[in-house]
Amino acid sequence: MKVLVADKFPEKYLSQMKELGLEVNYSPQLVENNLHEAIADTDILVVRSTKVNAASIEKANMLNLIIRAGAGVNNIDIAAANKKGIYVANCPGMNSIAVAELAMGLMLSLDRRIPDNVMDFKNSVWNKGEYSKAEGLFGKNLALIGVGNIGKEVAKRALAFGMNVYGKDISRIEGVAIKDFSEMDKILPMCDVISIHLPLTPQTRGLFNKEMFGYLHPNTLLINTSRAEIIDEEAMLEAIKEKNIRVALDVFKGEPEQKSGAVTSPLQQSKNIYVTHHIGASTEQAQNAVAAETVRIIKDYLNSGLIAHWVNKATTIEASYQLVVKHFDKPGVLSSIFSVIKEEDVNIEEIENIIFDGGLIASCTMKLKAGISAARLQKIQENQNVLSVSYIAL
Repeated sequence: MKVLVADKFPEKYLSQMKELGLEVNYSPQLVENNLHEAIADTDILVVRSTKVNAASIEKANMLNLIIRAGAGVNNIDIAAANKKGIYVANCPGMNSIAVAELAMGLMLSLDRRIPDNVMDFKNSVWNKGEYSKAEGLFGKNLALIGVGNIGKEVAKRALAFGMNVYGKDISRIEGVAIKDFSEMDKILPMCDVISIHLPLTPQTRGLFNKEMFGYLHPNTLLINTSRAEIIDEEAMLEAIKEKNIRVALDVFKGEPEQKSGAVTSPLQQSKNIYVTHHIGASTEQAQNAVAAETVRIIKDYLNSGLIAHWVNKATTIEASYQLVVKHFDKPGVLSSIFSVIKEEDVNIEEIENIIFDGGLIASCTMKLKAGISAARLQKIQENQNVLSVSYIAL
C-alpha cells in the first residue's frame, strides 16, 4: 500500500509509517497544481496546507483515505472525495496549544508594538517615547469568537494575564468562570481585544463584514489565527482607517501556497496590520503531536478498517423507516432478509448488526429510505431463523 506525504512531516513518523509495511513517497514540495502528477497510484494521501482539488482526486485511481495533518479540512475538496467514496480524516486538537501561544503572542505584539520596536532598532532608530504608550492587557475585555479546542487554550492563558474573558457557547474552563455571550452585537462593542477561532463554514465565511466591524469600538485589537475567509479584508481596512483598530493575522487572502518566495498583499500598506506566515500550528511540539495522530489513524485503518476523525461521514440520512430483526447468527440469514427488502426496491441507508453474548443470536437494525409492505414484513417474520421483527416510521 502506498502513502503520499505531500507536506513537511517529521522523519521519525515517516519511519513509523514504513515500519507498518507501507511504501512512503515523501514529497513536501508538491502544491495544488502538480499534486495530480504524483497521486495516481496512491492509496493514502497525507497533507497539511497543500490543497487537494477535484482534479487531483479524479486522477487518484487507488486513493481511499485523505488525512489532513491538522485541524480543519478546508483545503480538501470534500464533495469530490464523497463522489468517489474516499474517506477524509483530520487530527483535531493536536495543535491547539501552539495556535493559542501564537494568538497570545500576537496580542502582546499589538499592544506593545513589538515588531515596530524591532524594525526601528534594525533601522538605527531609537523611539522610546513612542513605544512607551502601550496600555497593557491586564483587566482588558477579551472576546473569543469560537471557543473550541484552541479557544479554550487561549482562554486559559488570557485568564492568567488577568484579562476578562468573554466567549460564545461556553461557561466554564477548568473551574474558572468566563462570561458566555451568544450575540455578536452584544459581545463585540464591549471588548478591547477580539480573537477569532472559527472553522470555515458557509455560516462563518465573511462573518467579519462591515456590519461586524461597525460594532467594534476605536483602538480595538483584532487577532485571526483561524481562516482568512472569515474576514472581509476590505471592510477591515476601512475599519482601520475609521477607528484605528489594530490587527494581527496568521492567515490572509491570497496567501502563497508555496513554502517560500515573494508575497504581495494590500495588507502590506497598513501600519496597523501585523502578518505572520501561517505558522500557528508550526511548533515542533505541535507537529510531532499531529504526526503521531496521523500515524495512529493509518494504523487503525490498516488493522481494523475504522477511520478515526472521519469528517465526511453523513450526519443525517434519508431514512423514513426503521426495521429491527432479531435472528439466529447464521450464514445467509441477513442476505435472505436483504433479498426480501430488495423485492420492493427499497434501499437500506444504514445498518448495524450486533451479536448477543454467546454468539447465538444477533439483532440487526436497518434504516430504510422507504417503507415496505405488510406482506414483505410477514415474509421476513416467517423465516425460520428470524425470532422477531420490529418496524416503525421515523
